[in-house]
Amino acid sequence: MTHTVQDNRLPCVQAWIETLADKYAICPDSLRPASADASFRRYFRVETQNEGSLIVMDAPPAQESIDSFVQVDGLMKDAGLRVPALLEVDKDQGLILMEDLGKQTYLDVLTEENAAKLMDMATTELVKWQLASKPGILPEYNDVVLRRELDLFPEWYVSRHRGFNMNDMQRKIIQKTFDKLVAQNLSQSRVFVHRDFMPRNLMAPVGDQAPGILDFQDALYGPVSYDIASLLRDAFISWGESFVLDVTIRYWEKARRAGLPVPQDFGEFWKDVEWMGMQRHLKVLGIFARINYRDGKPKYLEDTPRFLHYVRQTANRYDELKPINWLLDHFEEVKSKGAYTF
Repeated sequence: MTHTVQDNRLPCVQAWIETLADKYAICPDSLRPASADASFRRYFRVETQNEGSLIVMDAPPAQESIDSFVQVDGLMKDAGLRVPALLEVDKDQGLILMEDLGKQTYLDVLTEENAAKLMDMATTELVKWQLASKPGILPEYNDVVLRRELDLFPEWYVSRHRGFNMNDMQRKIIQKTFDKLVAQNLSQSRVFVHRDFMPRNLMAPVGDQAPGILDFQDALYGPVSYDIASLLRDAFISWGESFVLDVTIRYWEKARRAGLPVPQDFGEFWKDVEWMGMQRHLKVLGIFARINYRDGKPKYLEDTPRFLHYVRQTANRYDELKPINWLLDHFEEVKSKGAYTF
């Protein structure tokens, strides 16, 4: 279904680019895919006669609004972040022509040798973003949103993907665990939250440039630990615990110096990061299952073992979260008895 919707829109994208060709010296025949994501959005790259390139975002209006993309791009630009300049915006058609920030993301260039430097640059930009925070600008990352995201885990990962139906007792235990998780998340101070601040959405810096930032349209006003948790617990690359701890400490020190509302005690902040990360991991497990079964995009399921590892690692450290591991263990026990096929 997803591919059909997008393919049907290709003539619309091509026709729109034709109308802008003279204004921006665009070579319309050079239009080609640049990237796609887990939503209905997709991106094209188009060459110009000036030996540069531009990016076209295609966001079908029936499935995706571009209003938030435009709003957050402006907020980030005002905060001094490197985000794409928006050259043309057609809200009715769901199309944006924007600056091309390059072809290499953090994910493409990260190595053991440059990781510390690149992460330091990323957290510097994160602090800038958080310092720009004001209430009432972006939607709240509140109890309703946090729980709606968590509910994706039992609905899509547990029930649909694993084929496991929890009984009443199991549901109550998991719900109580979710209650504790959400309460901890909501106890944190609030800032602007990118929500996908991770290597795939950070563009590699060139020369003395700051990293470019993409995929920010889902930004909310919520827990201060969210973006540092997502940066270091990524879907596509895993880091050793000592590196994660070191980067988190360095971010926390920057945040404190900048006057951001992080706890004065790092141990307290570390717990915030871990519990925020747990909420995100469970949500992602649900999302990856949903976009496989609902949207026909199976590739994301390949990364579920990484998130299962994150979940188990964190739950093992906190008694209140251990019921999550108990549930995961129960899947394996049922599987080993041949009650269902994985």
